[in-house]
Order: sequence, then structure tokens, then C-alpha cells
Amino acid sequence: MNQELFGKKITIVVENLPVPFDRRVWQESLSLKEAGAEVTVICPKTKAYPLEYEELEGIRIYRHSLIEANRTLDYFKEYLSALFHESRLLWKVFRKQGRQDVIHACNPPDLIFIAALPFFLFTKCKFLFDHHDINPELWIAKFGKKGLGYKAMLLVERLTYFFAKHAIVTNESYKEIAIKRGKKSPENVTIVRSGPDLSKLKVGAPKPEVKNGFNFLVGYIGVMGKQEGIDLLLQSIDYIVKKKREDIRFCLMGGGPALEELRELNQKLGLEKFVEFPGRVSNEYLADILNTADVCVNPDVPSEMNDKSTMNKIMEYMAFGKPIVQYTLKEGMFSAKQASLYAKNTDTIDFAEKILWLLEHPKEAQEMGVFGRNRVEKELCWEFEKPKLISAYKKILNLD
Repeated sequence: MNQELFGKKITIVVENLPVPFDRRVWQESLSLKEAGAEVTVICPKTKAYPLEYEELEGIRIYRHSLIEANRTLDYFKEYLSALFHESRLLWKVFRKQGRQDVIHACNPPDLIFIAALPFFLFTKCKFLFDHHDINPELWIAKFGKKGLGYKAMLLVERLTYFFAKHAIVTNESYKEIAIKRGKKSPENVTIVRSGPDLSKLKVGAPKPEVKNGFNFLVGYIGVMGKQEGIDLLLQSIDYIVKKKREDIRFCLMGGGPALEELRELNQKLGLEKFVEFPGRVSNEYLADILNTADVCVNPDVPSEMNDKSTMNKIMEYMAFGKPIVQYTLKEGMFSAKQASLYAKNTDTIDFAEKILWLLEHPKEAQEMGVFGRNRVEKELCWEFEKPKLISAYKKILNLD
């Protein structure tokens, strides 16, 4: 067994999702433990993960309450509350488990360095930044403007990179940001993509009953937020149902701040018969839908944020061997390549027509799905990313 990090103590701090629900953070945690490290995670608690402390697969998990923000002022409450709990729990970890070798901060937001500051300034603990989302671009995507909020996002991102001894990023676009905007030297930035763990995915035979009597099933999994483009997808579905055909079921899985608003829009368009919004679903339900889906979609709104970000859902669709329709975004195109058709940006009719083309050309759709599955197996799954994660840790701990 790989024990390159034997005896090292690592605390991972993530604010926006609980563990083990956050698949990337959970995969990182298990990989670090497999390499011999003692791993602790600090994260929020939710209805699905309500325990303030538990141990899963040898990982210690401390959870705290979190205020979910929907308005600009609420974000200040959310961040202050999270920083308080992260600081409190970091002190608790250091007191109970001894000095940590690395505090591994996963954004968003780019404020976790504040909670970690006393530990990497006054102990030998190292600070590692795991850059999941580019928050300045996310600010523009959410609020449609720059202003003071955007400048604040740039400042805290820069400070996070300043204090980080090493950074791990999800793709080449983020590495470029780390170097140009974060002023990191290339040798202190490691790309660790969010590849799926094929041993954990329940890939299997389709279950026709989940189509609910429809001839076809189109699936989506992801956050229900403004920048995810579900409103654009509903416009595409409206076109399909009212202009083309009524034998397709659409299952749009996931939770998020815009979920109820999207359900209302779905009702207003009269699409309830064709479109289901089940919210956050179990792994079993997710597998049933993705194993059965004829096509999977990624309607992310074309923006600088989405253009430069690698979306986990694309990797999951490919792992399940599904053909994809998405808009023409840089990192989405890099991930999927020939596994996807690419609609003209924000052209909801073109997006709809590409869904219909795949349903009407099953042979070509199957070939795209096979290409995607092979690409994940041979290039993009977590087994290829795990050594890169361990390499980054060896650099920050001077173990090379």
C-alpha cells in the first residue's frame, strides 16, 4: 500500500458542501488516507448530514451549521458564521489531535485563509489552496456586474494565493489564473482534475420503468442556480414539447437556491407532465436515471466562469456512457470532446434540435457514449488524478 504521507496530519476545510456529499473532497480525503495520512474534514452540516461529528472510512468529520445566502447581504452573515465555526473547529482539531501538517482549504469562498491564519503563521503547519471555483467570475455570473463585490472577490482570491504554499487547481484555465492573477510560480501549482471514481459509480443496465411510460429520457444532474442555465433548458424543452414531440421525459436532479423558482417556471410553462425536479436524490436514484437516460444535458450559461470551469456532471455523464448536449464552452469541450454535441451559445432552439438529433440517431449517440466512457477510463478518472494529488502534497511537505 502507498504510504508516502505516513504519519502526516491533514485537515481539509470545505464550506459550501458537506462531506461525503462533496465527491471531490471525499475522493481527496480517501486518497490522502490511503497514502498514510491522518485526515480530518471540517464542513457544513445539512438535513442529509446532520451529525456534528462522525468517522467514516477512517476520516474524522466535524460539521457546523451554515446560513444559506440568497441575497448579497446574507453572504456576509454566511461567511462570518462559517469563519467562526471553521476557526472554532480548527482550534478543536489542533487541541485534540495535535499540530496539523497541512490545512487544505477548498473554496468557495476564498476566505478560509482567515480561519487558518493563526496556525500557518505561528506553527509549522502549511496552507494548501484547492481552487474549485473562480469567485470573481462567479460574482459576475450571479449578479451581472463587477463593482465593489467583484473587487473584493479579486482581493481575497489574491490573499488566498499569497498565503498558500501550494495550490491545486482543476484545469489549465485555473492554472493560468493561479499564475497570472494569483502570482504563483508554475512549480507551485498542480492540476488535479475532478475525475470520477469508477469503482464508486453504479453503472449498470437501464431500468425502462424510470421513463414513466415515455419513449425517451433526458437527464441532468447539478446545482439549481442561476448560472447553471436551467431556465434556458426549460425554454428548449418548451420548444420540443410544443413544436416537435411529446414522448420525452426530462429528469432534472439537484438542489440549489433557484430550485423553487425553476419549479414555478416549469409550472408556468405547463411542462409538469414532461419535466421532473426531484431535488437532491440518492445515489441509487441518480444511477437509475443516468443508466437509463438516452441523452444527458449541460445547459450552463455561457459566461467567463463557466467557460473556464470543469463541470463534474460532464465527467459523470461520460462515465455512464451517455451522449451529451451542451453549449460551446472551452473546458466543457476539452472534457467531452466527441462525446458531446455543442449548441450555439444561448440558442435554446439549437440546443433542443441537438437533443432531438441524438434521439433520432441512436447509433451515432451510442458511439458518442462509448467514446466518452473510454476517455474517462483511459484519461480522466480519479485513478489518474490521485498521484497528482499526492505529488502536490510531497511538494508542500518537502518530501520529494
